[in-house]
Amino acid sequence: MGKIKLLLVEDDKRLATVLKKGLEEKGMEVEVAFDGNMGFRLFENKTFDILIVDLILPLMNGLQLCKSIRQTKAGVPIIMLTALGTTDDKLEGFDAGADDYLVKPFDIRELFARIKSLLKRADYSGELNADNPILEFEDIKIDTRVKKVYRAEQEVKLTPKEYKLLEYLVRNAEKVLSREEISREVWGMDFDTGTNFIDVYINYLRKKIDKTFEPKLIHTRPGMGFILTKSA
Repeated sequence: MGKIKLLLVEDDKRLATVLKKGLEEKGMEVEVAFDGNMGFRLFENKTFDILIVDLILPLMNGLQLCKSIRQTKAGVPIIMLTALGTTDDKLEGFDAGADDYLVKPFDIRELFARIKSLLKRADYSGELNADNPILEFEDIKIDTRVKKVYRAEQEVKLTPKEYKLLEYLVRNAEKVLSREEISREVWGMDFDTGTNFIDVYINYLRKKIDKTFEPKLIHTRPGMGFILTKSA
């Protein structure tokens, strides 16, 4: 396997220089874009293993850039950088298609650890999808090749992060999953007990997967976590 190819989209040239140097010292190939439009052009014309995108960018902001990339059906992992760290900010980033969220200021060692975690998870997911492209539980069906979800033969539209969460639940059906496990495996980060973003996403899924269907399949186990099961 060759060097990891990374695209950094960051308009702060001083920070971009520091990050580029630090990541290249870790053995990566790093290209830098200083605005969202430039970042999207590079993404379209070259192949990257992972993207690091600042939230506040000229011409096209980080959320718009993530959405544009996801609209191309690209599954490349994206880490969003921001000075904003509220739960709502993180949810907005995840909804746009970001896989992880790092609040400035941060240690480059933490960034590198997040990169390794996402790349490992992306490779693992790819192997699973290749071996078993269709996932099913009760009347839920997931086609991992085209990222489409069906319940009772009806297509259900999910955001990228809702899709990843449901896929993880289906792969672990009938097993109680803690918030810590979900945070680590779906978001690639340690669970922050001061936030409720996992509960928020579980509720998003319930509205789309359970609200108009029977039986209800997504259940809460108080003090333990969540389980996908037919039994209440």
